[in-house]
Amino acid sequence: MELIVVGAGPGDPELVTLKAIKALERADVILYDNLANKVLLDYRKESCELVYVGKTPYKKYNSQDEINALIKHYADRFEVLVRLKGGDPFVFGRGMEELAFAKSYGMKTSYIPGITSMLGIGLSGIPLTHRGISEGFWVITGTKKDGSLSKDIQLALQSKTTLVIYMGMKNLPFIVEEAVKFGKPNIPAAIIQNASLPNMKMAKGTVVQLPELVKTHGLTHPAIIVIGDVVELAEG
Repeated sequence: MELIVVGAGPGDPELVTLKAIKALERADVILYDNLANKVLLDYRKESCELVYVGKTPYKKYNSQDEINALIKHYADRFEVLVRLKGGDPFVFGRGMEELAFAKSYGMKTSYIPGITSMLGIGLSGIPLTHRGISEGFWVITGTKKDGSLSKDIQLALQSKTTLVIYMGMKNLPFIVEEAVKFGKPNIPAAIIQNASLPNMKMAKGTVVQLPELVKTHGLTHPAIIVIGDVVELAEG
């Protein structure tokens, strides 16, 4: 029995790796989440069983314990189990948790990276780094396990690099508060939803304008928040 944790990329099915496709073709069972493009399931063999284990933000979803139980359940019955996860499973994706569980159960395990949704920012014309503007970037969760805001956002706002926030829409007002607190109310910022897909939306302005931009552009979660001077490089 084998568990392969596979990154599905940011949404566009053409951005998945060849190695991921080969894993999908081998799978006896595929456990997939709501951020994985369903087109990727077409690579499965005819006998492959599909199991949806979606995690829609702030709504009812399969808990990690329930997903682990499904991994055990199907491992007892099939040889190759693929866990297809949106973006990259090791970037806020709990991929390591699932691999560790499978190993504890005696399963052979492997990991296939995916293009993390952060890299989809470039498709909207915003680079993460740019010579003379940003020499690096912070990548931080906007919502910790207890629902609070990460203290690392305070540190990032005091740097001169790009700040990328995953899962921050619910805590957007608090993110704006922190930017104001550290004297950066007018720093360029953007919110990008469905990066890489035909229905991609982006709104950009200053960080204090973000809550209003969310309303006027109809933005919701999941989305990536980008804060930094690189945002100004995007057209429009």
